[in-house]
Amino acid sequence: MQTVRVTTADSDLDRRQAAFQRWAPYFLLGLGTLLALATSGSLTPLARDQKVGLALVGVALVMQLWWTWSGRMHRGPDGVSVTFYVVRWAIACVLTALNGFFAFYVVAGYYDADEMIRGRKRQRLALFACTLPVAGAQTGHWPPHGSMWLAFVGLVIANNVLLTVLKHFAEQQEARSQARADTIAELEQAHKDNAALQAQLLVQAREAGIADERRRLAAEIHDTIAQGLTGIIAQLQVVANTADPAVIHDHVGRASELARHSLGEARRSVQNLAPAGLSHDGLPEALRKLVGQWSERTGVPAEFTLTGTAQHLHGEFSATLLRITQEALANVSKHAAATRVGVTLSFMDDEVTVDIRDDGKGFDPLALPARSGTGGFGLEGMRARAERIAGSLTVEAEPGFGTAVSAHVPLVLHA
Repeated sequence: MQTVRVTTADSDLDRRQAAFQRWAPYFLLGLGTLLALATSGSLTPLARDQKVGLALVGVALVMQLWWTWSGRMHRGPDGVSVTFYVVRWAIACVLTALNGFFAFYVVAGYYDADEMIRGRKRQRLALFACTLPVAGAQTGHWPPHGSMWLAFVGLVIANNVLLTVLKHFAEQQEARSQARADTIAELEQAHKDNAALQAQLLVQAREAGIADERRRLAAEIHDTIAQGLTGIIAQLQVVANTADPAVIHDHVGRASELARHSLGEARRSVQNLAPAGLSHDGLPEALRKLVGQWSERTGVPAEFTLTGTAQHLHGEFSATLLRITQEALANVSKHAAATRVGVTLSFMDDEVTVDIRDDGKGFDPLALPARSGTGGFGLEGMRARAERIAGSLTVEAEPGFGTAVSAHVPLVLHA
């Protein structure tokens, strides 16, 4: 039964990764188009460029449709895939020059360089090429000109350092995962009747699963890059619109700090280290601080309760419960309109649970809308985190009567 569950989960992850690679370019092209239309009422600021912009968007869409439905995305790197990648990049560069919001379409090259281009050096060259129009859009003009060249060069360096670090750790992680896979398979066969050890082996199996690791890295890279670059863009837009040296110095400093913070989070994600909240505290204290900070930030009264005897959990289990609680509280602040929240951490004989309850407006669990590409990972991501370590997630909700989210994981202690 355990082997069947693992195989089914891996297959599901592969399907999700394939769906992401299939639809991400369409989403990014559509996002750039919608933002351009929403901000200026047209694809380009200059009327004379409208036909060019429309033509390029149409060509990009037709190319992507051909690539998707011809089945070429599953054939591996070859001359056709390289040509497609280069032409798509060129179209995205021109669109970005017409309107900076089309830099979102350039980001598609971050995710499929490995599948379209053969050789590490060529892949890194492709990623470097993608950072050029993105950095130009962050400065407010692509190609850059005048005083923006210094900021452009700095952003190109920052973006490439971030991508290089992520790529390096991803390659190391994949190599270690492959080396562990055979050992874990033997341990599962030898100890299949030992339930406690099976829980630990399942954690290691998940760590060794290459498909699972690639999906996790893709999600983490997307979130860290998106959040960091959004903040940097906001700071540099102020720089682009002022000539005051003091204001420029202040906002460039903030942009640099955001870049450093994003790089640190990226390193933490690819190495699968514990969240920052667990660096110095155990899970109970980390949850207590999280609840207090969330309550202070949102103004909603929140109480943390610990039941049972607290024990030093395995790092992966502590990190999972903390991440699930963070996501649940984020959902409360976004959707629940609650007046009170309670978080309970319970240590029992063979499992640990975290319950997050609110008295908000609730919802119908059977009528949830599909997750959008611009948000977090919601209930689906929380459930995936729990199942990755042999746990489970349950949700009890009813319109008008609040929501209760409960995460259950095995009690696996720190070695």
